[in-house]
Amino acid sequence: MISKVLIANRGEIALRIQRACREMGIKTVAVHSTADADAMHVRLADEAVCIGPPSARDSYLNVAAILSAAMITGADAIHPGYGFLSENAEFAETVEEHGLAFIGPTAEHIRTMGDKITAKTTMRALGVPLVPGSDGALVDIQAAREVAEKVGYPVLIKAAAGGGGRGMKVAQTADDIEEAWSVARAEARAAFGNDEVYLEKYLDRPRHIELQILGDAHGNVVHFGERDCSLQRRHQKLLEEAGSPALTDAEREEIGRTSTEALARMGYRNAGTLEFLYQDGQFCFIEMNTRLQVEHPVTEMVCSVDLVREQIRIAAGEQLGYTQKDIKMSGHAIECRINAENPETFAPSPGTVNVFHAPGGLGVRMDSAIYAGYRIPPYYDSMIAKLIVHAPTRQEAIARMQRALDECVVDGVETVIPLHRKILADPTFQKGDYTIHWLENFVAAQTKS
Repeated sequence: MISKVLIANRGEIALRIQRACREMGIKTVAVHSTADADAMHVRLADEAVCIGPPSARDSYLNVAAILSAAMITGADAIHPGYGFLSENAEFAETVEEHGLAFIGPTAEHIRTMGDKITAKTTMRALGVPLVPGSDGALVDIQAAREVAEKVGYPVLIKAAAGGGGRGMKVAQTADDIEEAWSVARAEARAAFGNDEVYLEKYLDRPRHIELQILGDAHGNVVHFGERDCSLQRRHQKLLEEAGSPALTDAEREEIGRTSTEALARMGYRNAGTLEFLYQDGQFCFIEMNTRLQVEHPVTEMVCSVDLVREQIRIAAGEQLGYTQKDIKMSGHAIECRINAENPETFAPSPGTVNVFHAPGGLGVRMDSAIYAGYRIPPYYDSMIAKLIVHAPTRQEAIARMQRALDECVVDGVETVIPLHRKILADPTFQKGDYTIHWLENFVAAQTKS
């Protein structure tokens, strides 16, 4: 069994992993930049090692420093959390070459699913439905035109590497294809050092549905239901639900069976999330995240499972110990990401938190590493907390989240809490009748008013 875990991350996810380890009797090592010396995950770890200056490149992405910290402290496993090195195949490989357990998928699967073209090719061969588009990378603009004519406009040109909405451009008509091609490639080259792009049919009103899976090293794969992550701004998620108000039980069962069968054939190990666009009753695979997701708590709430604990057990070589029929989903969960940003302009708002009060009560969970007096550094992601609620029905979950948001106090910096209040009060959201384009339009309308 694993006895000491180095957590190669920061903030709320580092604290989340620490909590799971503490309950399992596992010691933890926090690594941190100089900017995070007073961070909560540093304060609560059994040991802490400073690995560099504030820049992520020189600290949380510094593989040599992280491995040195693991060797010095005698850690026998590394959990990468999400972001930073969590989907870096070379890092996973290096960790295991140094005799440590990597708490995540194999380097092979990270590499395969990290390239979107390879991932789509792999999923197609395993019988998972895809968005119509190019079979691989586009060799030139003429190839892009030919595929676009075949699938029909509008189309989306996307970077083969990376994510977060960078290197993605829509061509509404044939007149737009050349500009979309050039801009997408330029953005992909600048962001990821790889200008390969591919083309997909642009769906005008899809939902973003993702499926949480776990696989062990013994060939067992299960899923824990879906999350609806359609509320996005600039391809960045803001609010997530489990389950989706759009799916029927039959659709839920079908995509779960198709996905788990595919990943079992792959021999997939540890946590992963398959992401789909869903429209008119059809699922289309778009990519896979080979790590724990930011929004994993909504799945934990409806399935009563500790996904981090399961990750650690799998990395230690244990079997899942349960089958699909043992997994029961109960009630409804919603997560609001609390970002330190202006709720109208979305400009980052780093600074000192003067007062912090976390909401409580039945079915309320707050995942955060901030505290009164904590200084939010300007160097990292602006998300400072995740507020999660669970209730027997979706309407009760909405009411509970509204109450929890009213209780939440973060004074000293701006947050997106006011925007979340508006979203939850909107009739379209309350009916569950939204798509991935809805939030952009909602925010634009709020700004005009």
